[in-house]
Amino acid sequence: RRPPSSPPLPHTTLFRSEKMIDIKGITKSFGSLQVLKGIDLHIDMGEVVSIVGPSGAGKTKLLKNIGTLDKPDSGSIMVDGIDVSSLSTKKLSDFRNQHLGFVFQFHQLLPEFTALENIMIPAFIAGKSRKEAKERAEELLAFMGLSDRASHKPAELSGGEKQRVAVARALVNNPAVILADEPSGSLDTKNKAELHQLFFDLRDKFGQTFVIVTHDEGLAAITDRTIHLKDGMIEKTVEAGAADSQEETAKVAEAPTTEEKTEDNII
Repeated sequence: RRPPSSPPLPHTTLFRSEKMIDIKGITKSFGSLQVLKGIDLHIDMGEVVSIVGPSGAGKTKLLKNIGTLDKPDSGSIMVDGIDVSSLSTKKLSDFRNQHLGFVFQFHQLLPEFTALENIMIPAFIAGKSRKEAKERAEELLAFMGLSDRASHKPAELSGGEKQRVAVARALVNNPAVILADEPSGSLDTKNKAELHQLFFDLRDKFGQTFVIVTHDEGLAAITDRTIHLKDGMIEKTVEAGAADSQEETAKVAEAPTTEEKTEDNII
């Protein structure tokens, strides 16, 4: 398991040997409607993975099951080496607080608290001292370029600033996994691009694994791997650069050979 304070990691392609999330055969139904139909999936430590698909495909439901906010009807989920299905309700709550960070489409910041205080709240829940929580929150604000906004309340922050504070809050307990549900859905083009880059900067500095549900094709295209869901099943998985490689292969196949070019010139 990743140590509490790990050094910055290089690009994940060099670090794909340890499973951070291992899902085997999970199903989930609501009455007669089966929304997850035997999902098998593993995600390695330090990967940034996107989950895409049409509305109703089961993307958010899968994310909730990974995040222990919901339980599958069957199958198993291992996160950070722990079988989450074996945990009691109290232990599940502790597990979420210590091992997982959540980022939502809307920031969900508490309006009566400052940016610094919002980030510190999960650390207090984890039993950390005010000094420790404050130091960690200030470190994250500095990394986000928001040190000068620490004393501002959410109403005084821009949309992009609010979402970066929300990301910092998700990171305050140094979780192994960050789960994000349409994190850039409410942002303009500039802030969206900055947030997408931030995920990779954070992965490289702190070593977290990111699982991101998104409809944003631009974000999905730059992640290490894209999981395509359809009707509650994994339709296909696309590795980073695979689409470009396929396109390049097609271009090469269509290009005339040297002999063909020579014949054309003679004719």
